[in-house]
Amino acid sequence: MITSKLQTINNKLLLDKILKDISVIYIEDEPNIRTNITKTLKLIVSNVFDLPNTSNALEILNNNKIDLIICDINLPKQNGIDFIKIIRKKYPKLPTIILSASTDKKYLLEATRLKLIDYLVKPIDFTILQNALQKVSLEILDEGRYILNFKDNIYYNFLEKKLYKQNIENNISLTSNEILLLDFLIINDQRLVSQEEIKDIVWDNEEYVTDSALKNLISKLRKKIGKNSIINTSGFGYKVDYNS
Repeated sequence: MITSKLQTINNKLLLDKILKDISVIYIEDEPNIRTNITKTLKLIVSNVFDLPNTSNALEILNNNKIDLIICDINLPKQNGIDFIKIIRKKYPKLPTIILSASTDKKYLLEATRLKLIDYLVKPIDFTILQNALQKVSLEILDEGRYILNFKDNIYYNFLEKKLYKQNIENNISLTSNEILLLDFLIINDQRLVSQEEIKDIVWDNEEYVTDSALKNLISKLRKKIGKNSIINTSGFGYKVDYNS
């Protein structure tokens, strides 16, 4: 059985990592609000297309990998509800958050029908926005979009903790410690992680874990995900390598 440490990793760190990889279209006609929210979003996500209206939004959506739309309701030319209705025809599962200064029941009812991630009433509190973005991360996971591709057609489903070759039927079994190690490397894929960090995550009593036990675990995982999928920089630590 996977330990509680894995659950800790899965929660905050994984959801934050997913957000760091996503691109957002943010539509708001009020310049000061747009500037402030855009600055906040750029601290959390990978890329933000901030727009004053919906005029160029469809073109951006069709020509870029967009993971989330955040849209105000009261916009010039076309309101946010009508815009979301249009994109829903082509992108029915695209996560969407509506922002509004209104709690009008008419808007709320229409928004409910659009299967939104959230409906946020302005002014937007940072914590409320952050919570809404965490829901987006969960949606991405639930849709099975967080599947990592290693070399030689080896895939890892982060949510289900399943490793397989070419297709899901060719399952490659992982021990609980191998899962802990792999998840930790993936979450920290932009840096080298030290032996001490790995020991602390994988084993309950790290002071009793030998270097040979750690190397043995890494060796076993390498055999399953590919020898070159875990890079070792002597004296500094380990880093995972996979196709983005």
